Amino acid sequence: MLAQQGMTAMSIRWFGGPGQSPGICEIPLETFTAAVDLLRLNGARRIGILGTSKGAEAALLTAVHDPRVDVVVAMSPTSRVWCNVGPGRDGAVRPYRSSWTWRERAVPFVPLDDSWTPAETDGGPVAIRGWYELSERTFAGLLPPAEIPVDRARADLLLVAGGDDAMWPSLPFAEQLAQRRRSVGATVRLITHRDAGHRPRFPCERPASASPRFQYGGTPEADALLGTAAWPHVLDVLRSRG
Repeated sequence: MLAQQGMTAMSIRWFGGPGQSPGICEIPLETFTAAVDLLRLNGARRIGILGTSKGAEAALLTAVHDPRVDVVVAMSPTSRVWCNVGPGRDGAVRPYRSSWTWRERAVPFVPLDDSWTPAETDGGPVAIRGWYELSERTFAGLLPPAEIPVDRARADLLLVAGGDDAMWPSLPFAEQLAQRRRSVGATVRLITHRDAGHRPRFPCERPASASPRFQYGGTPEADALLGTAAWPHVLDVLRSRG
């Protein structure tokens, strides 16, 4: 979709590939700065990173660490760094580790509280938002060092979040990110829809398929409305020169 709008667009595999961690566990942020290198070498004048969910987490952190990033579009974001999702290179899921490293050092993170149990008991898809909300309370002392310091990022920031996200509380997270930006007078745009879930859909994208494991919240109609509302802002912020 971005290429059809005349942009140079690339997509990278950053876990699960040859030589990579099988899960989102201790992923080097240099994976993304290397992609910035490649775009710059091929003549890109304005660098934007678009990511969803954990990809948004990576995009925000990359902009914090790499001043060459001009814009971040963070879809269903988090305002802080969370623990790994899936196994690391050693094949282990526990103990919890950071999702990310920078210069071979783990980025401070918040673990999950494994005392959480899902409300759903029928064996069907599970909404895990409550797991993150419980973990915020359990590990409140670990929140400050794990906050993503978007106030230090040079990049423009566009946030897109649905109020019915069942994976994690992306709208409160997005509001925290926006407040962090505004506290230093930095620019930010926040596009929301109260009934959308974790997977907003841009125009021409098909509705997201149902998962046998997870509830994502929202409805196909609301997810499409949020994506449609966000799309012109995505194009504008990526193309902007000011």
